[in-house]
Amino acid sequence: MAVPFLALVLLSFFVSSSISSLHSPAEIKSWCAKTPHPKPCEYFLLHNPKYDLPIKGKPDFLKMSLHLALDRATHAHVNTYNIGSKCRNAREKAAWTDCLELYENIILKINKTVDPYTKCTSVDAQTWLSTALTNLETCKQGFEELGVSDYVMPALMSNNVSYLISNTLALSKDSYVDRPMYKDGFPTWVSPGDRKLLQSSTPKPNLVVAQDGSGNFRTINQAVAATAKRKGSGRFVIYVKAGIYRENVEIGSKLKNIMLVGDGIGRTIITGSRSVGGGSTTFKSATVAAVGDGFIARGITFRNTAGPTNHQAVAFRSSSDLSVFYRCSFEGYQDTLYVHSERQFYRECDIYGTVDFIFGNAAVVLQNCNIYARNPPNKTNTITAQGRTDPNQNTGIIIHNCRATAASDLKPVQSSVKTYLGRPWKQYSRTVFMKTFLDSLINPDGWMPWNGNFALNTLYYGEYMNTGPGSSTTRRVRWGGYRVIRTAAEASKFAPGNFIAANSWLPATNVPFTPGL
Repeated sequence: MAVPFLALVLLSFFVSSSISSLHSPAEIKSWCAKTPHPKPCEYFLLHNPKYDLPIKGKPDFLKMSLHLALDRATHAHVNTYNIGSKCRNAREKAAWTDCLELYENIILKINKTVDPYTKCTSVDAQTWLSTALTNLETCKQGFEELGVSDYVMPALMSNNVSYLISNTLALSKDSYVDRPMYKDGFPTWVSPGDRKLLQSSTPKPNLVVAQDGSGNFRTINQAVAATAKRKGSGRFVIYVKAGIYRENVEIGSKLKNIMLVGDGIGRTIITGSRSVGGGSTTFKSATVAAVGDGFIARGITFRNTAGPTNHQAVAFRSSSDLSVFYRCSFEGYQDTLYVHSERQFYRECDIYGTVDFIFGNAAVVLQNCNIYARNPPNKTNTITAQGRTDPNQNTGIIIHNCRATAASDLKPVQSSVKTYLGRPWKQYSRTVFMKTFLDSLINPDGWMPWNGNFALNTLYYGEYMNTGPGSSTTRRVRWGGYRVIRTAAEASKFAPGNFIAANSWLPATNVPFTPGL
């Protein structure tokens, strides 16, 4: 099998030659000192002749840093591919396969920030670089989850890609100023056409999936495979008629602007049972995963039936930038909804689970949704587990104008179960509950530690104007990173209009949204 073309192609920006003396070591050291990780910055810029180009100011240094990160990511991807033959068992192979896919996506995301033909705003750059860093963390997690981190993983992770991407995040954060907006209740990235599709009772489909043979295909995977052959990249609607579809579906990175439309929650159901307990990584356990940008789903139940004892078992994973979910249901136990990366918006959806059941490192807003905690096997529920690993990532889980209540199986035993708003999965975990009804199931502490004092001072957990018997903040945790948000000015940073630049993309989807508080 040949090495994938993407792994071998690197945007050519510098001309290799013998090392010249444009920059003294002191000058390079001075520039690198402006980054969080100066050592790898200094090493690679001083030891590779193609980076010996003029630095007239910070924009030049940022550009050079982006190309350096891209260069090392490409090198790491080739190295990852070559390590595949050293996998000793199916679990190592599963984790390695994830890493290969994730490195390809890392290269894609960094490339978009330097490609002169790709429109790239400040929010775009921060989002794509945040995703690249998230992908590295996901690669590492796969080996750890499957208990095979001793052999192949050290060879995969022995590079400085994460440090170099972190440097670009820090540099780019200060280089741009954006004024994101909302329009008519949606982020502006939702086009008027997409909004019309979402709100229409009968959007015209390009393909129909029906188990009884009355459509173009009987399975969703057949329709997705056919979609890959379409011409152009405009909005493409797949209508999935009522029924239970037992299949695992992935909307790949090349399939952009795909919309899945069902006949409603509980009528169109896509169900699977992959889990970490069953030998999958969390990343690949998803019943349905969307990677291609601009994915939209409406009126569908996504389900994982692995059960409460098989550990991580994802019903839906979104790594799709500018993805929207309207009137959908996500049903599982541990790790139900994987908001993996990129910008996402959920409206009038239902999410069921037990442990960390809304988790990941996307920039995501859930608005007017129902959050149902189920009866957990270990008597503890955590609604969220946000995975921000770098203080400059523009990511977080924002829960706005929602309802958090007990599912039917939890209600009879609610007094014996502790349910928390979240716990810090990663060092800079960021989660905010705003104007949300919190029922009596919420523990007075509100939030649960992950492990000892880990991340308690570096996280950002906020609550703003919540209501209900579980909303009192008088007995909440006293962590350095926890805060009761008391001003609209601070809270508005996390409203959809600001946090996910909703006005720039959501109107196109026709999904209603509230941009402000």
